[in-house]
Amino acid sequence: MIDYADVVEGLINQTRAPEPCHTGTLARLVGMTLEARGIMAPLGAHCEIEGTGGQKLAAEVVGFNDQTLFLMPFTDSAGIGPGATVRVISNSSEARLGPELLGRVIGPLGEPLDGLPAPECPDKLALLGLPLNPMERGPINQVLDVGVKAINGLLTMGRGQRIGLIAGSGVGKSSLLGMMTRFTKADVVVIGLIGERGREVQAFINEVLGPEGRAKAVVIAAPANVSPVLRLKATHLTHVIAEYFRDQGKNVLMMMDSLTRVAHAQREIGLAIGEPPTAKGYPPSVFALLPNLIERTGVGRHGYGAITAIYTVLAEGDDAQDPIVDIARASLDGQVMLSRKLADASHYPAIDLNGSISRVMQNLVAPADLHTANRFRRLWSLYQQNQDLISVGAYETGSNPDIDQAIALRARLEQFLKQDMHINEDYEKTRQEIRELMAV
Repeated sequence: MIDYADVVEGLINQTRAPEPCHTGTLARLVGMTLEARGIMAPLGAHCEIEGTGGQKLAAEVVGFNDQTLFLMPFTDSAGIGPGATVRVISNSSEARLGPELLGRVIGPLGEPLDGLPAPECPDKLALLGLPLNPMERGPINQVLDVGVKAINGLLTMGRGQRIGLIAGSGVGKSSLLGMMTRFTKADVVVIGLIGERGREVQAFINEVLGPEGRAKAVVIAAPANVSPVLRLKATHLTHVIAEYFRDQGKNVLMMMDSLTRVAHAQREIGLAIGEPPTAKGYPPSVFALLPNLIERTGVGRHGYGAITAIYTVLAEGDDAQDPIVDIARASLDGQVMLSRKLADASHYPAIDLNGSISRVMQNLVAPADLHTANRFRRLWSLYQQNQDLISVGAYETGSNPDIDQAIALRARLEQFLKQDMHINEDYEKTRQEIRELMAV
């Protein structure tokens, strides 16, 4: 068990001189929220709570009401009772950053999870980062080869694009994310595993990254069993690490699994401090947080460095109108929808072209290639729309030339979209293959 009180205090001692000691008293505990009085601290401040038996608990200020501070602990509050001493140990959150992070697996506060000594990084930045002037951002004008045929050929991505992998549970989001992690060419890969199963951390590192991929990657892990405050900290740490390498001119690939779990963490915090629930119980702070996170990625100032961000989004109950799916679609530069129907038919990756789009593709490919891709998508969609008529023999050949062609090419279209998860499909090869297929 990690002692987060010691981790927080150690980080503060590394980064700044001791501050005046401000103390108060723990007055109330309701659910996950601690209430302290007699102490003043800003939002985001780190505090230490010391019980009468000497137990120590790290917590963060998440709200206040008049003279009462609301704190959320990093670990279970067992052993802490009324009258415990609350002490401010830092007024803000900072991250230690440097190339020493490459190849490492760290936790929400930068603590090592890989059994190695803590990385001694020379630089520090505020965890929330610095906003970029939108007029200073460079354009998305370079094709990014992700090694997946369906995306390279029909949903072409650009360096610095933000895209979502949207699907219900068990449809193949993590497998597709793994393919893109292995095959995409990038200088640095930053992976945030937020709120997912703990066993997936080691599996992702050993099976997906491998020794070669791990050497240029930083993995930040905050599984589902940690405090929602730590899950949010891991999210911000993932983004600030990606920003750090981008500002050095690097081509950064940032993967976040998953954006929905980040929303869940903010929902837990918001409801615990009294925010009113809105759609599906999400408080307003969730809908403010997600666009702010997404806007931290993208192309850097004047095209100097870029963060290509891939977020997985869980469509709960396969609901494509889920509020988190909806805000992700509105904020991202495109989405790849995965279909349970295709997955059930062993069609992998189960990419549903009807719901997928890349909003920058028209700026990246030649008009002829865009026309070819649109033609492919139209034939695929026409067959889907008329599948019931075709299956029962109610469609008469010759009624619609486009549907006739869709029927004739169906098997080849389907074969093009399928791909073994261990095979890398080059962008130029894919481009030539789709041209030949549509020239029939």
